[in-house]
Formats: sequence, structure tokens, C-alpha cells
Amino acid sequence: MESRNNVIYFVLLGLTQNPKEQKVLLVLFLFTHLLTPVGNLLIIVTLAVNKTLNSPMYFFLASLSYMDVTYSTSITPRLISELLFQEKHISFESCMTQLFAGHIFAGSGVFLLQVMAYDRYVAICKPLHYLVNMRQRVCVVILVLSWVGGLLHSVIQLCTVYGLPFCGPNVTDHYMCDMYSLLELVSTDIYIIGILVVANGRLICSIMFLLLLISYGVIPHSQKNLSQEGRWKAHQTCGSHITVVVCFFVPCIFMYARPAKTFPNDKSLSVFCTVITPCSAH
Repeated sequence: MESRNNVIYFVLLGLTQNPKEQKVLLVLFLFTHLLTPVGNLLIIVTLAVNKTLNSPMYFFLASLSYMDVTYSTSITPRLISELLFQEKHISFESCMTQLFAGHIFAGSGVFLLQVMAYDRYVAICKPLHYLVNMRQRVCVVILVLSWVGGLLHSVIQLCTVYGLPFCGPNVTDHYMCDMYSLLELVSTDIYIIGILVVANGRLICSIMFLLLLISYGVIPHSQKNLSQEGRWKAHQTCGSHITVVVCFFVPCIFMYARPAKTFPNDKSLSVFCTVITPCSAH
């Protein structure tokens, strides 16, 4: 795979050009970036040490925490560096690496959220079959498939962009290497490419979100024979996961399941997905 361009670096204008706003954002993102790995790693260590928390649900929760740490780390340090040192240049290779890393971790997280919804469905609707359907080997295979799904999604995105001709402008009004902002710099017609990118993003975001809604729509139906206490426990178990799903998928759908062009709110939504959500998801 060989790129066809004479652009050796991109200029990312960042979130804002206002010095006061940059200082506020720097403090906020530094705090969030420190809190994200500490909080998520604390979850992983707690689940690993406490032998009573060895159910599939906690196994997937630990995996999701790891994905949140890696996803945030692939984006946030570059953002903090830009605010601190005003370094707006990023090499072509580094840009492609960031694009690949962001999509593989985010894509794997999308598939894992679907797996966690299925786990809750089996636990609540078919409790007698839970230990059989969600035994350790099955959980490991499902987790590997989630990573494979994220990898395939990321490879498709990277291959779509990498071989395109970047021969002219290299300045983009964003703080990271995003698909749509990069496509606007391509020196050729991107109509067909845009359709492929939207189809890929829509397939991951919209279809998975629909499946998640169906999964959580079926659960209340199966609670008719449960006691009041059982229903409350089921709602409590699913509530936090539904919150994570909504916080992650709604911005994701807006950003990627639409025409391949940038919108004014893209940077704010990207910050919410890449910085805020990994810190507050659990």
C-alpha cells in the first residue's frame, strides 16, 4: 500500500485559538487524562484481585476498561501537547497511525458493548443457561472476535485514506486526524470514497446501536415472572450499561453515519467521545 501525495505533514488548528480557553482546556484535559488510566486500571486490578468478581460480566467490564485506556491514550496526549507547546504539525505517518489506533480501539469497544448487552440478556432472561452459554472459553473467543472486528474496521478506514492523493492543502480545523476532515484535503473527487466511509461508519454505529436497543427491549418482556426485587436488580444491572451505550453511540452516529463532510460541532463531539467518555463510562 503506497500513498500518492507530496504532503509530509498536516497542520491541526486545534480546539481553539484563544489563549485563555487553551489554558482552561489544558488543565481540564490533564486532569481527565490522569484520571482515566487511574480509574480504569483500578477497576481492572480490583476485578483481578477479588476472586468473587469472576463472572463474565466483570471479565468484559475489565476488557472495556482496558479499551478505554488505550483509546484515550491514542488521542489525548497529542491534544495536551498541542495545548501546552502549540505544536500543530503532525507528520503524515503519525497522522495515519493515530487514525488507525483510534478506530481499532473505538471499533473494538463498539463490538464489546454489544457483547455485554448479550451477556446481560442471557443472565436475566436465561439464568439457568448462563454458566453454559457464557463459560470462560466462550468469553475469550468473543473478546478476540471483538478485537478482530475493530481491526477490520480500522484497516478499512486506513486503506481508504492512505492511498488517496494529498497534493495541495494540508491544514485542517481539527485537533486530531479524523476521517472526514482528512477527506476534505484530498486532491480528487471523493464522492465514491465518501459513500464507502459513511457505509463503514454507519454499519458499525447504527446497526450495532439498533441491535443494542433490541437487546434491551427484549429484557423487560422477560421480566413478567420475576419478583419486584428481581426486576429492580435487573434494571439496576442494565442501567449503567445503557447510559454508557447512549453516551458513546449517539455522538458516534452523528459523526459517522452522515454525509462525509465536517460540521461545526464535530470537534466538541470528538472531545466528548475521546476524552470525557473513557473517563466517566464506568
